[in-house]
Amino acid sequence: MLSEPTYLAARMVAPMVETHFARHRAAATTWDIAQLSAPPPAQWVEVIIDAAFWASLQREEGHPPRISLALVEPKQAGQPVEFGKRRLTPYNLLKLAPAVEQPGIHLGVWYDDEGLYVWGTATEIPPLCFVLEVVEPGLLVIKHRRADGFGKFVNVAILRGDQLQLVDAENVAVDDCPALRMFLPGEGLPSATGATDNVLVELAAAMRAHGRGGLVLVVPPNSTQWQESIVQPMTYPVLPAYVGIAEGRQREQAKWQWREEIQRAIHVVGGFTAVDGATIITRDYHLLAFGAKVSRAESSVPVDKMVLTEPVVDSPARYLHPAQNGGTRHLAAAQFVHDQRDSLALVASQDGFFTLFAWSETQQMVHAHRIDVLLL
Repeated sequence: MLSEPTYLAARMVAPMVETHFARHRAAATTWDIAQLSAPPPAQWVEVIIDAAFWASLQREEGHPPRISLALVEPKQAGQPVEFGKRRLTPYNLLKLAPAVEQPGIHLGVWYDDEGLYVWGTATEIPPLCFVLEVVEPGLLVIKHRRADGFGKFVNVAILRGDQLQLVDAENVAVDDCPALRMFLPGEGLPSATGATDNVLVELAAAMRAHGRGGLVLVVPPNSTQWQESIVQPMTYPVLPAYVGIAEGRQREQAKWQWREEIQRAIHVVGGFTAVDGATIITRDYHLLAFGAKVSRAESSVPVDKMVLTEPVVDSPARYLHPAQNGGTRHLAAAQFVHDQRDSLALVASQDGFFTLFAWSETQQMVHAHRIDVLLL
């Protein structure tokens, strides 16, 4: 029997999630549909969220559960481990959580005449498969795997207790700033083979993972103008430039090898972002320096205003002084982009917030876009 959910946010978001997945499936080609997971019915979405939410507020041997639930049949899952049907209840999720805390392992959930049940674990799931991740007590993220299978999953909605944030999949907040739109999840970065790799999204995830905060400046290739906004001499120039990411994208090899090499190179660069100061890379992903100090260019003036947006439905744009947006990294990023208007800046805060900075030609000011809701 299907128990009555009691978590109000689950009831609110379930129809929106059903619509999101159905829309993506309808837009898929005939060839793609054969590989995609079936769209999740709203009633099952509501029940899964409800059970996961109440499980997240409990502890097993003093530890809160960290779980990833995937609505998928065993026959559609890759490398499944089946252990028989266990009804989807907060208690069962709490007991199973210690076995699936490692990244990339999902508890498989499906349904029969009696309702939803957990059937086992999977390390591979089909594209557009409904996934619910329990990040911490009261914090749940609805997501799905990318169509090309590479990198971080696409976030659909975030539930924080009684708060609901629906991700703006179209990112309309950055329509006035093509430089930002190009590097956001969903757009993708074309590789030499025509695939999408979302390198900066993966780098952003690596920056958040080490928890120390970081600043990355993305500058035009074959340019030295950006050095006017960097204290000279640089403490840690990379000579010759590290080109691991760029080389990985250009090689013709099996997809799994391509992914592994790209991820390894991204984590190499991500490690340097933990060093105090700015990490500098080119738009074609050559690592030029790390630990660099940002300074205002001699010909410039202090930045005193910027616009701040977030890829959340109904989230308003805010106009504020850069110092109101964060600490020294945020102020340095805003000043650098203000001075070097063909560059980007990525800032990870120690508290988990993540912001992209670019120059908006339309508004003639720095545009900061908070994307931590896309990286959970």
